[in-house]
Amino acid sequence: MKVVVTNHMTLDGVMQAPMAPEEDRRDGFEHGGWAAANADDVMGKAMGERMAQGAAGGGAMLFGRRTYEHMAAFWPHQPADNPYAKVLNEREKYVASRTLEAPLPWRNSTLLDGDAADAVAKLKEQPGEDLVIMGSGELVRALMPDGLIDVYTLMIHPLVLGSGHRLFDDDSALSKLALSDSVTTTKGVVIATYRPA
Repeated sequence: MKVVVTNHMTLDGVMQAPMAPEEDRRDGFEHGGWAAANADDVMGKAMGERMAQGAAGGGAMLFGRRTYEHMAAFWPHQPADNPYAKVLNEREKYVASRTLEAPLPWRNSTLLDGDAADAVAKLKEQPGEDLVIMGSGELVRALMPDGLIDVYTLMIHPLVLGSGHRLFDDDSALSKLALSDSVTTTKGVVIATYRPA
């Protein structure tokens, strides 16, 4: 089982609050929603194909608390014919959190016990489809030092924000990655897939 990260980020590595102004205002962040203007048919098709592949394979999703709570407040209330809602609501979801308590409210959600890296390492030992992480920057950073991320699919937007939480912090360990696929959208977003070299 592989762990696959799928995230929006700016040229300067910011991944905080890509979709909406109120999504994540930690540390006074005021640029929320920066990715929305760059959505186009190319991005929709590329991400739709990835979602469809995951839905067909039945792979689980892996979330940190903040992303889980944000998505759990939205997706269960979307129309049943929404293809993204169908995938997200039916897919198995694992959540790494020190503050949430079981049972979790969103259908098919399981709270991981103990340390996130240890719990994910145990999940990776099980047979099955890929585990997909969307958002959840703190969780991704917690898994990096132990080499638990197998694939990064990054939607790199032609934008520099200068502030905000970054996917790769200043204290991130040296990691060499190899580009395995890339698509450029009509808005200049590069959807790049990297694997550890």
